[in-house]
Amino acid sequence: MNEATARIKINKLLESAGWRFLDDANAPANVKLEASATLTSAAIDALGDDFEHTTAGKIDFLLLNDKGHPFIILVAKSEHRDPLDGKEQARKYARSQNCRLVILSNGNLHYLWDLDRGNPYVITRFPNPDSAIHYDRVKPDDKRLIAETVGDDYIALTRRPTYAAGAGSTPTAPPSRAQSPASASCG
Repeated sequence: MNEATARIKINKLLESAGWRFLDDANAPANVKLEASATLTSAAIDALGDDFEHTTAGKIDFLLLNDKGHPFIILVAKSEHRDPLDGKEQARKYARSQNCRLVILSNGNLHYLWDLDRGNPYVITRFPNPDSAIHYDRVKPDDKRLIAETVGDDYIALTRRPTYAAGAGSTPTAPPSRAQSPASASCG
C-alpha cells in the first residue's frame, strides 16, 4: 500500500473530526495540502532518506487555527511504515511554521505530539479544531516541573488522587491534576 491510500484514510479522519478542506457557508477551509515549509539546506540534508522524495519541503497537511494561522502539522506515511518514521521531518516542519502540535499517521495508527511536552503518544481519533485549541493554551511551567518531588507513590497519585487516604499513608508529593499527563484529553 502506498502513501496515497493512507492519505485517503487521513482525509476522512480529518473531515470526521471537523476539519474542512474547502470553504463552506459557515467558515473557510482550515486544512492546507502540500503547504511549503521554509527549511534551510542543512535541515533538508539532515532529513536524509526519511524525506521520501520531497526535496521541496512540502508539508502533507497543515491544519489552521480559527484565525487561519498554521496550528498543527500532520505528516502522512504509507500504511506499511511506522508513523514515527516521520518524527524528525515533522519536527522540522513544525518549527518552520511555528507550530507546537504534530500528528503522525499512516492512516491506521496515529500519534499526537506536543513538542513542548514530550514524546508522541497514540491517539484513536484526530483532535477537532475546538479541542486542539486547548492543547495550545496549556503551557508547561518548567520551574514547577523541575521543583516537583517525585516520590515512590508519584505514579499512583497521578492515576488515583485518593490513593494516600486509602493506603493510610501521607503522600510524598501530590501532583496537580492540571499538570498530570493523565488529565490530558484529545476531545
